[in-house]
Amino acid sequence: MLKKSLKSAKRQLTRTWRTLLVGNIKQLMNFYAPFVGAGIRIEEASPDYRRMVVAMDLTIYNQNFVGTHFGGSLYAMTDPFYMLMIMQNLGPDYIVWDKAATVHFRKPGRGKVRAVFTLTQERIDEIRAQAAEQYKVEPVFMVEVIDEAGDVVAEVEKVLYVRKKKDA
Repeated sequence: MLKKSLKSAKRQLTRTWRTLLVGNIKQLMNFYAPFVGAGIRIEEASPDYRRMVVAMDLTIYNQNFVGTHFGGSLYAMTDPFYMLMIMQNLGPDYIVWDKAATVHFRKPGRGKVRAVFTLTQERIDEIRAQAAEQYKVEPVFMVEVIDEAGDVVAEVEKVLYVRKKKDA
């Protein structure tokens, strides 16, 4: 009985979180403690979760020993966005997790850097179709962290885990 109540409460909390997230992601994520500490800001978030622009200025809180962007902060600014975008576009009948990431640092980051995340309807349809045919899908996404001159500072490859819920 208690186990059932906890499961029901967890589902309700998840629905509440998703409701808050929709339409408020920019405001909520801009107050997320790890982002605040690193100086990471969401500059744009489309209402359909198909495009997000994330930026980070170089500050004393996110620079490394040699005065450039700390690699962990460069990764952090790319961490949750494709997962959130896929979750919102597939809906509550799917389980979506970040599974893996690879970061390739191309040049030292100085000043303001940005990452632009885009998601097409074709990609969403592809993931949904694969999840219907297979137990799980592990889609791969690439995002570049770009400096103010337009040069690539880092390339981040994100691997997600996606599957349809058993009871959906």
